[in-house]
Amino acid sequence: MKVAIIMGSNSDWPVLEVAEKTLVNFGVEVEVVVASAHRTPDLVHEFAAGARDRGVEVIIAAAGAAAHLGGVIAAYTTVPVIGIPINATVLNGMDALLSFVQMPSGIPVATMAINGAKNAALFAVQILSTKYPELVEKLAADRVKMQAEVKAKGEKLAALRQGK
Repeated sequence: MKVAIIMGSNSDWPVLEVAEKTLVNFGVEVEVVVASAHRTPDLVHEFAAGARDRGVEVIIAAAGAAAHLGGVIAAYTTVPVIGIPINATVLNGMDALLSFVQMPSGIPVATMAINGAKNAALFAVQILSTKYPELVEKLAADRVKMQAEVKAKGEKLAALRQGK
């Protein structure tokens, strides 16, 4: 089980670190790369074209501004690509979001919310779970844990409100 996380700039790492932690918590190997579709196109091509041979089964691509990274990668591989638009400009990530979701027919990139790294990692795990049944159980356990956390937060808020 291996997922690659590629970002256009190392300044994207604070957003993406949660994706790596989430994947590792599910027992997924993670490859992390910094490469720009515009500034290092040969490196991006090499990364994408060789992904399957390196055992990569899902690629998470994050970029801000013009955000062509996910689309360029998808053009060079048949490995599923999940895009994360990064809030990196005065447009608050809307430019990146539109770049990701407006992929031309035939070259799909699944797109998460702006800065949606955790959901990208969880979606990658869901994709992997179609091949690795042990992930199905881990995903179910994660949902149960999440439900308990939300319930506890609600109870804490109710207690605070009663004390006002």
